[in-house]
Amino acid sequence: MANTVLHKAETRGHANHGWLNSYHTFSFANYYNPDRVHFGALRVLNDDTVAAGMGFGTHPHDNMEIISIPLEGDLEHKDSMGNTTVIRNGDIQVMSAGTGVHHSEYNKNRDHLVKFLQIWVYPNQRNVQPRYDQITLNAADRKNTLQQIISPNADDAGVWIHQDAWFHLADFDAGKTAEYQIHKAGNGVYAFVLKGDVSINGQALSTRDGLGIWDADSFSIEASSDAEFLLMEVPMEL
Repeated sequence: MANTVLHKAETRGHANHGWLNSYHTFSFANYYNPDRVHFGALRVLNDDTVAAGMGFGTHPHDNMEIISIPLEGDLEHKDSMGNTTVIRNGDIQVMSAGTGVHHSEYNKNRDHLVKFLQIWVYPNQRNVQPRYDQITLNAADRKNTLQQIISPNADDAGVWIHQDAWFHLADFDAGKTAEYQIHKAGNGVYAFVLKGDVSINGQALSTRDGLGIWDADSFSIEASSDAEFLLMEVPMEL
């Protein structure tokens, strides 16, 4: 029998710094909930809105796989590896912090918000050479299907990270159903609804709700309305 954990949108940690309005699914910064530190290898799921012209100053990371999924606006990234890039809706960015990296993220627009998901995954090896990658996805490839955006394999669809993790984005019409098959035994999936209403194994979810499911080989998904969602499959054992 599959195990599940439900995190309703309104139960998330919340920090509004004026320039940054952030909702934390898992413990982060000043938000600490001992029952919500991580879901397997998934350590951080932050739902961030950055005010016009504002951003995160240069700060360090190490031994973490950091994934950014922009939802709206343009986010400029600079790092100590010499990368200066802009990511926007339709892109996905990964950074393996490994032995250590410094970076900054800014909303360069003066009249638009930036909204993005900041996701951290524990790596399966420590002190790797830091690396950066970003790609532009084809949104049509997730219409009524699961679009793979992350895997452990460099030659697979999407980008790769140092972990046996598979992420998928989907944009389903109301009534669309799908069956998700776990890629690797011992993995679980954390589903996060970007918008709309989705049912996973009969559990109803609405916008910004999250559901973790593990000890399952597969599970069913049904869109109760037009819906967009993200599936994050990660090892449950660290």
